[in-house]
Amino acid sequence: MKQNKHYKIEIETPIEHKQLNQNGYAIHYYISGNKNNDLIIFLHPAFGDHRCFDKQIDFFSKSYRVITIDMLGHGLSQVNKSKDKIDFSIKHIKTIIELEGHNSAHFVGVSMGSLIAQYFALKYPNYVNSLTVLGGYNINKENKEIQKAQRLESFKWLLKIIFSMNSFRRYVASVTVINLEEQVRFYKMASLFTRKSFIVMSGLGNIIKSRQNVKREYPLLILSGDKDLELAIRMSKLWHHDESKSKFFIINNAGHCANMDNGINFNKVVAGFLSDIK
Repeated sequence: MKQNKHYKIEIETPIEHKQLNQNGYAIHYYISGNKNNDLIIFLHPAFGDHRCFDKQIDFFSKSYRVITIDMLGHGLSQVNKSKDKIDFSIKHIKTIIELEGHNSAHFVGVSMGSLIAQYFALKYPNYVNSLTVLGGYNINKENKEIQKAQRLESFKWLLKIIFSMNSFRRYVASVTVINLEEQVRFYKMASLFTRKSFIVMSGLGNIIKSRQNVKREYPLLILSGDKDLELAIRMSKLWHHDESKSKFFIINNAGHCANMDNGINFNKVVAGFLSDIK
C-alpha cells in the first residue's frame, strides 16, 4: 500500500516499479493491473510526476493494464548525464510499450503530458488506440495566443526561480490544482524538479509546431476543469469545434489538473469514453 506523507492516498492495487536504462540516465515507470488487459498510459504535467495519477490507479487497474511514467527531468527520472530532451519521451514510451508486451495503448495526457501524447501519436499512430487530453491544446496548429500567455508565465517562473526554487514550486502547485491538499501533494512532486531539469524542457519546441493536414484516426476526448484559466477552456472548446468527431467535457470543481482535484468525475468520464469505443 502506497501512502503520501502529507495527504494520504491509499492505493490498494499492487504496483511494480521499473526503470528503463538509457545512456547516462534512467526513466522510471510504474505498472499495475492484469497484463492481459488493454493498456492505458498516463502522462503527467510539467513539474509533476507519476503520483499525479494516484486517484486513477485503483479505478482503471480493475479493467486495464496501467502505466504511469516519470518523464525525463521529473520525479525519479533525473537528468543526470542525459543529452536527450523532453521530446525524446516518445522513444521511451514506445520502448516501454514493447517491453511490456503490448503493441498499442490508450493515452491519457495532462497539460504537458497531453502535448507529448499528441507528439507520440503523430510519430507512431499505429500505437494509439485513443487519446484523452486534459488541460491541453492542438500541437499541430499555430497557437499565438497560447504562446504569448506561456511567455508571460515563463517570465513569472524566472522571477521566482531567481528568488528560490521553493518559491517557484509553491507557485506552480497553486496554479495547477485548486484543492489545498492536492497543492501540498503537487508541491512535493515538484520538489524533485530541479534547476537542471529545465535543460530538458527545451525539447518542447520540437513538439509544438504548425503542421498542415494532420488527421487523427483515433478517438479523441478533450477535457477541461471548470476552474482552469479562461484561455485554456476556450482553446479546448475551439479544438473540439475544429475536430467534429472529438468528445468534449467539463470537469466540475476542478482546476488545470482536474484528475487530481476531482478524480471521481474524471475517472467516470474517461471510463465512459473508453467503454463507448470498445
